[in-house]
Amino acid sequence: MTATAAASESRAIVSVGRSRSKRVKATRAVLKQVLLIALAIPGAALFLTPWFWMVSTAGKDTALIWHMPPVWIPPVYHWDNYIKAFRMGEFAMYYRNTAIICVLNVIGVVASSSLAAFPFARIRFPGRNALFLVVLSTMMLPGQVTMIPLYVIFSKLGWVNSLRPLIIPPFFGDAFSIFLLRQFFLTISRELDDAARIDGCSRIGTFFRILLPLTRPALGVVAIFTLTYAWNDFMGPLIYLNSPKWFTITLGLRRFVGKTSMDVQYLMAMTLVSTIVPIIAFFTTQRYFIQGIVITGVKG
Repeated sequence: MTATAAASESRAIVSVGRSRSKRVKATRAVLKQVLLIALAIPGAALFLTPWFWMVSTAGKDTALIWHMPPVWIPPVYHWDNYIKAFRMGEFAMYYRNTAIICVLNVIGVVASSSLAAFPFARIRFPGRNALFLVVLSTMMLPGQVTMIPLYVIFSKLGWVNSLRPLIIPPFFGDAFSIFLLRQFFLTISRELDDAARIDGCSRIGTFFRILLPLTRPALGVVAIFTLTYAWNDFMGPLIYLNSPKWFTITLGLRRFVGKTSMDVQYLMAMTLVSTIVPIIAFFTTQRYFIQGIVITGVKG
């Protein structure tokens, strides 16, 4: 009886110790989350302040914009400012041109970069590493170095003042996207390639049927980066587009500044509208974006 009582007491002590340890771990986890949130909120507020000011200004009248001290929340939010601003400029045409460029850029970069990344990751051929190093070296060249040669080439081809200089080059691949997809392909087991080859699948078939569906997170990252860059691109349209009928949203806003020298609310309204597409694209594909960033680069 004494031994049994001692054993029971020992088990009770161990159980109490485990429960205390679990409570301590849970408390530490909660405190860690609270600390992270406490640090994240001020940072998020700091970065979102300009965006909130833009939202506030877009709904004000002219007199309230220049009021001191600044008014963050207008007493009456003028939603008609968005309609007036849209009618003041040719924004329907600007959005159409930008949408065409973005869609074709995403298709071109995703298709060409994935096809280029596949042999760098899965096919062994002489000079593979050297050729991949050459591809990576193009990332080190600033855009200003190739700006004039590209303009001369596109001018001789008769592509200036059209959307072709902004649409066709993405179909020849992007060094960063090739690197990103190549790193992702390396994380996929090569046993899948061997199994597909045993079943009689060609390399192209293995790429399209086996590997490409598994790279959706990385393809989502490439698509988001490409869409954001094409949507916000200002230098490319400024160089190659002269006629207002081909203007993108960035050039349209630049042209719109002259019409809204004092009516800043209209400029803020159209600037706010121009941010909606990248924001929606990010939050709708956020899961793939984060998953692709976490997984890509695990194996080099």
